[in-house]
Amino acid sequence: MSERDAILDALAPVADGIAATLGSFCEVVVHDFRRPEESVVAIAGSVTGRSVGGSMSEIGMGLLARGDDAEDELNYVTRTASGKLVKSSTMLLRDSGGSVFGALCVNLDVTALGQLRTLVGELADVGTATTETPTTTFGDDVDAVVDAIVDDHQLRLNKPWAALSREERLDLFRSLHARGVFAVRRAVPQVAARIGISRASAYNYLAEIRDQGAS
Repeated sequence: MSERDAILDALAPVADGIAATLGSFCEVVVHDFRRPEESVVAIAGSVTGRSVGGSMSEIGMGLLARGDDAEDELNYVTRTASGKLVKSSTMLLRDSGGSVFGALCVNLDVTALGQLRTLVGELADVGTATTETPTTTFGDDVDAVVDAIVDDHQLRLNKPWAALSREERLDLFRSLHARGVFAVRRAVPQVAARIGISRASAYNYLAEIRDQGAS
């Protein structure tokens, strides 16, 4: 067994212990970044609806894209597609050489606490924060995560894919590359089909933005 596999195996009972301690609103996930399409190797609790063999989320893909320069993401809040408010921390796993190869994630369903905070604020007439919480796609199917990231880019552009200029398409591929999408097998043809271009064009855009990054 490799050092990395030993660390992942050792964390499975740790995940069970944390989830048992914090209760039913807690989920703990152990990720293996070496296989992003099925990165979930251990999970305790059920907040995001994933299971062993499930894929990483957008946040995980972003950490994967940053490689060994990535840093822990602590105490952040997202919202699932079903509307749950989730408070999370993602702690990176490194081998003895300092290379990032996975993560331990703790997800807390704080939906009820958020509703209570809103109610107390209204009763006290002090108002509540209006900052919009970003929606994150969690699931066992990595294709759904990739589609959600692509669709989020379209929502921000507010125009159909066919209307994008060449530079806007390059910007799309640059953004997807930075968010770790292309670390996923089959991501390039999936993105090509999603935005209505040929696979050859998609590979050309990806090669161009990678060349720009290396220059």
